[in-house]
Amino acid sequence: MVRPPVRVELTRTGAMIGCLGMDSTSYDYVIVGAGSAGCVLANRLSADGRHAVLLLEAGPADRSIWIHLPIGYGKTMFHRRYNWRFSTEPDPGVNGRRVYWPRGRGLGGSSSINGLIFIRGQPQDYERWKQAGNAGWGWDDVLPYFIRSEDNCRGASDLHGAGGPLAASDIGEQHPLVDAFIAGAADLGIARNDDFNGRDQEGAGYYQLTTRNGLRCSAAGAYLRPARKRTNLTVETGAHATRIVCQGRQAVGVRYLRGGVEREARARGEVIVAAGALQSPQLLQLSGIGPAALLQSHGIAVVHALPGVGGNLQDHLQARVMFRCTRSITTNDDLRHWHRRMAIGMRWLLFRRGPLAVGINQGGAFARVMPDSKSPDVQFHFGTLSADLAGAKPHDFPGFTMSVCQLRPTSRGSVTIESRDAFAAPAMKPNYLSTELDCATAVEGVKLARRIAATPSMRAYVAEEIRPGPQTDSDQALLEFVRNHGATIFHPAGTCAMGADDNAVVDTRLRVRGMTGLRVADASIMPTLVSGNTNWPVIMIAEKASDMILEDARDN
Repeated sequence: MVRPPVRVELTRTGAMIGCLGMDSTSYDYVIVGAGSAGCVLANRLSADGRHAVLLLEAGPADRSIWIHLPIGYGKTMFHRRYNWRFSTEPDPGVNGRRVYWPRGRGLGGSSSINGLIFIRGQPQDYERWKQAGNAGWGWDDVLPYFIRSEDNCRGASDLHGAGGPLAASDIGEQHPLVDAFIAGAADLGIARNDDFNGRDQEGAGYYQLTTRNGLRCSAAGAYLRPARKRTNLTVETGAHATRIVCQGRQAVGVRYLRGGVEREARARGEVIVAAGALQSPQLLQLSGIGPAALLQSHGIAVVHALPGVGGNLQDHLQARVMFRCTRSITTNDDLRHWHRRMAIGMRWLLFRRGPLAVGINQGGAFARVMPDSKSPDVQFHFGTLSADLAGAKPHDFPGFTMSVCQLRPTSRGSVTIESRDAFAAPAMKPNYLSTELDCATAVEGVKLARRIAATPSMRAYVAEEIRPGPQTDSDQALLEFVRNHGATIFHPAGTCAMGADDNAVVDTRLRVRGMTGLRVADASIMPTLVSGNTNWPVIMIAEKASDMILEDARDN
């Protein structure tokens, strides 16, 4: 039954049974998290005006100029207001280091602070999901949702969309270093590829970016901003969800803290958790849904024992191979000299072009390094700058970076609460490099980066290898380099995995197994990590989820 778009069904008198003294409102759908998925869901579920939708976001509005400037990635990487600034637990696979895990905090989530790379992965990724028992998630099933979301500057085709919310733009100006990298890859037989989202992902080329007219096109800009004028959509920022309210195994609302006041939003239809691969499992666990022993150890009453919540954590671990450049043509140089900073600022103001409009990584490659791989197993992000850490202050000399990551890691980790405090970060244990395949692929990826740098097309630009350095000359030494310096490429996934086995958390319609009125829709539902950057795949997941939610509402 379709309900009228009434925003407030229960008055703010605290008159609900069990909620005396607590602000309480009622909606058809309550969405937790205004990241890439949450913004899509808020738009699609409120589009016809028939459903009252509440979108809760713990962080602030996306008002900073550094969010909207593509190069602002470097400013938001450690920003206390717009970034959760997580770190993993000490990880044996990286020699006991804690790895910094930035995650977006605020409208748009990580789509407001990411590197803007427009990639959807390989068709084989989604076929693997389908073959694992997830009917409806094969390549032919998900492609229409990618196309629906897309506004590609190159126009529509059988593989691309035009007119959708999410902009995909070409990099307006080519860079000699990126051109040399692409040519160097070709010297090794890795052909040029001008569309990594075309029929074949393999090759080297320029990335398309989620930008429009020289500005970031985050999920908040693409999906949420056009929807906010709707009277049936309510968006609350600074609203930190503390638990899902359940009656038995039915989710009926969300409790959250906003402005120091504890509030409760009731869901007449569904609660949809879209808080990301780290905080979605955390919220489920805090709400009594997860591994029973874990919940009991923190004194949380078990609503539903679901052992897979927080398991199956996967991430792309990158090795950043850095070089000193022979010419002062790098972004390091642009940012180091005041007159060049002025020049790039004027180019952006006048033409919406130049370094301010393209962010950090302009080019890349997808290649095979392991003998049994039938499709690319590593990805390169080529940046025309160098720094000790992604997003950190660039070096004071000309430098560039080839970051390489394994696309389909076999290592698995976990996300678990450490207390009942919803404001405390969960324990994140990626278990990087815990399998032989992951170790071997990491080493071979670094070796390929070195081979590209040594090609005739690139060597004229290479003054020296800074890291790992020429003294690192054996496979064991290279593996040790990755263990000592490897870092996330910001793609955690899989912690509320879709599937049919005992460890699956959601079914193929993204409903939490064993619960009613509760779904999860974000990167956490990925059974296995996609072969590339995760932002666009998450948007696809939310597009598909919104259709399923509305279909189920009609059927009921």
